Amino acid sequence: MSTTTDRSRRSLRRGETASGWLFTAPMLIILAVFLVVPVLMALWVSVSDWGGRGSPFAGSVSFVGLKNYGVLLLGGGLAEQDFGMSLKNNAWYVIFVVPLQTALSLFLAVLVNRQILKGRGFFRTAFYFPSVTSSVAITVLFLFLFSTTGAVNAALGWLGINGPNWFNDPSGVLHFGATSGPAALTQNSFLGVSFWDWIGGPSVAMCVYIIMAVFTTSGTFMLLFIAALQNLSGDVQEAAMVDGANGWQRFWKITLPQLRPTLFTVLTLGLIGCWQIFDQIYTGSRGQPAKTTLTPAYQSYKSSFIDQNWGQGAAIAFILFVIIIFFTLLQRSVLRERKVSRRRTRPYEAAAREAAARKASAQEAAQEIAAEEATR
Repeated sequence: MSTTTDRSRRSLRRGETASGWLFTAPMLIILAVFLVVPVLMALWVSVSDWGGRGSPFAGSVSFVGLKNYGVLLLGGGLAEQDFGMSLKNNAWYVIFVVPLQTALSLFLAVLVNRQILKGRGFFRTAFYFPSVTSSVAITVLFLFLFSTTGAVNAALGWLGINGPNWFNDPSGVLHFGATSGPAALTQNSFLGVSFWDWIGGPSVAMCVYIIMAVFTTSGTFMLLFIAALQNLSGDVQEAAMVDGANGWQRFWKITLPQLRPTLFTVLTLGLIGCWQIFDQIYTGSRGQPAKTTLTPAYQSYKSSFIDQNWGQGAAIAFILFVIIIFFTLLQRSVLRERKVSRRRTRPYEAAAREAAARKASAQEAAQEIAAEEATR
């Protein structure tokens, strides 16, 4: 009887498995055709000398190994210098945008989630509206706002500040106006870019894209934080209020730790989006001035579609993919849940033992009193 039951269960599992594969087969086929196959083709292009004409699998296309990667990373020519400059620009872009947009989105979420705030729906819509506007339209708007005679410089002029020529100023903001640096920094380089330029920070022109990114993305991440805040239980907050914790202590010690999964999601999405910036650069400055707004995504497009160097363009895309994966894993490692060490739990364990001992002694005293009353 048991053997027959086991056979019927195995048959049922096989049937369920077959049904599952049958229902998911259309989506798997679509993913394979439009995602897996193009990625594998691009990988082949990155290790071949395909010139962009005909099939990349034609007999005239040769395998060149890691030559395209070597030109970008070790070539010592213009390709390495441009790629190094794009990495430097994008790295500073990530360093500024990701923390700013995360902090601003969390602040807005806490602000519009307050029960005492009137018109919360209006403010949520207003803060989210830039996120659903076309990035091309936002870029064109910022081109007008930050032009030499634009509204931003006009507002700075009212304050007595002479605004910069935003989109035509290649100087690094962390150089603080210095035109040259120490020989140890200017004469040594990494990926064709001097250490002096690496530590110079984003250019004045790139700062406009940083402001634009924070302005357009904070609304989306605000919604994620709002959803997380509304799912938090109020019991812990009330207990902390009873214990005398102020608003900042409750936020830092109670609310923020509970937002760890959402915080990881926001940071990961922000990191990926920042390393993939393209349409704003294409619509705005196209890498200028002096290539200080060049990014790897735009450099990949330029190498492939403009310079017709498809191997290097594909190689840039895969290097960028490795960079994104590395920082995502690093971020996951930093934000993962960690066990509390024995050293930190020791005071709590001691307090628990003392409480248990007091409870046991109280119970013994109560039993003695009850026994004495029973003997009277």
